[in-house]
Order: sequence, then structure tokens, then C-alpha cells
Amino acid sequence: MSVLLGLVLGAGLLLVWWSFWPRSEKTKDRPPSKAQQLIAQTGIARLSVSGVVTLSVVLASVVFISLSALTGAMPVALCFALFAAAAPWAALSWQAKRRQTALREIWPDAIDNLRSAVRAGLTLPEALTQLADRGPNELRVPFEEFAADYRAGARFADALERLKYSLADPTADRLIASLHVTREVGGADIGRLLETLSDFLRDDARTRAELEARQSWTVNGARLAVVAPWLILLLLVTQPEAAVAYQSVTGLIILMGGVGVSVICYQLMLKIGSLPAERRIL
Repeated sequence: MSVLLGLVLGAGLLLVWWSFWPRSEKTKDRPPSKAQQLIAQTGIARLSVSGVVTLSVVLASVVFISLSALTGAMPVALCFALFAAAAPWAALSWQAKRRQTALREIWPDAIDNLRSAVRAGLTLPEALTQLADRGPNELRVPFEEFAADYRAGARFADALERLKYSLADPTADRLIASLHVTREVGGADIGRLLETLSDFLRDDARTRAELEARQSWTVNGARLAVVAPWLILLLLVTQPEAAVAYQSVTGLIILMGGVGVSVICYQLMLKIGSLPAERRIL
């Protein structure tokens, strides 16, 4: 236990020392990583990759120390510490999917609002800016940031790029790509294009909702099948006789094999049960 506490203290001191060094300017020009894209898709402001990693380390340490003290079986505590470390990322993935589902339902209304503004004679920047006041509530904050950027003197293309990053949504990518083309080469049929896109999104959202409703019970049953053995193991190790069986190298190998099988089966279940995901235009 003293060695573990020393490692945790050393990791904390390393993070404190690291925070005093300035960030490199070269990282600003790099494209966002998958972790950064996942955080952007959740819509949670002021959340960074380092913060999520720190939370994962803290949760894993707390779970490992707690289960080690309660059961005395360190291999079992290590397995549940790995699960605890993955919990923040699983929560982010759930929030990202939840937000994408919500955006899929409200984008047609936002595009109809934009189409009405264009037909009323507003320019594209003005039509996008008015979505900050008249658009759906879930989209108002990104469009408020777009309006602030454009009024501050940013170019329309640069403001659209920042809007695309803040929205982090495939539908937003398609819409912004269409607006880019319209702005550069002109387009008299922008109203018809927006109407077609709105109708397509409504049909797609309706179809996806039906498919997800039919397969939800299958996916939830598969998740329960993955979680159930570990819950039983957690109940077993509360008995000293059962905990002794895992306090060896053989027990650790068996548990690590179980973790690997659980991860593979869970990913396979998600792969089989998932619907085709829309790719973002980066």
C-alpha cells in the first residue's frame, strides 16, 4: 500500500510540475485528435483531454485502493480499476450519441429557419446570425459564438470553420460545406438546396428512430450479459474464501483473460448492433 501511495503522489507531483510549462504553439495547427473530437461532440464546454485523463486516473486509483482494502484481492481490484478508468470515456461516448440524436431531430427546423431568412433577402452571415435568437435552443450558443466572431471582424470562411468545430456534427459539416460553395461561386438555388436537405434529414431521423427503438432491447440485453459476470465476481470476493482463489498469478491471468474477452465481446456487440454512422467532413 505504501508503494501505491508513493506512485500516486509522484504522479500528482508530475502533473503539478507539468502545469508550469507553457503549451507548444505547434499543437495549435494540428488537426483535432479523436479524443478532442469526442469531447467536442458532447457539447460540454471547458472540458479538455487532460481533464478526462486525470479523472480516469483518480477513479482507477480510488477503486483500486478501496477494493484492495475491502477484499484483499489485488487482481480483482486491478480489473475493476481498469473498468473505472474507462468509465469517463464511456460516459462521454454516451453523451455524444445522445447529443447527436437530439441534433438530428432539431436540424430540419434550423435549416427551415435559415431557408426562410435567405428567401426574405438576408445575406448568409445575417441568416446564420439570426439563428442565435430564433433557432432551436440547443444550437443558439454555437451560433452566438459565430455572430460574435463575424461582428468582431473575422472572415466569413474562418467564422464558419470555428462554427463547424463547435457544432461537431455531420449535418453541420454538410450545411457549412454547402454555404462555403454558395459563398465562393454563388448560387441562386440555395433555397431549394436547403429545402431538399431539410426533407432528407426528417426522413433519415424518422428511419433511424424506428431502427434504434427495435434494436435497443437487443443491445441492452447484450450489455447486461457482459456486466453480469463481473457483478457476480464482485459479490464473491466479499467472502474471504473466494478472494483467496484470485490472490495469485494464475488468478490474475484468468481475470485479465476475462477482461480481454469482455472487451472483445462488447466491441463486437457494438459493431454488429450499430447503424451506419455519418462521416464528418473535416
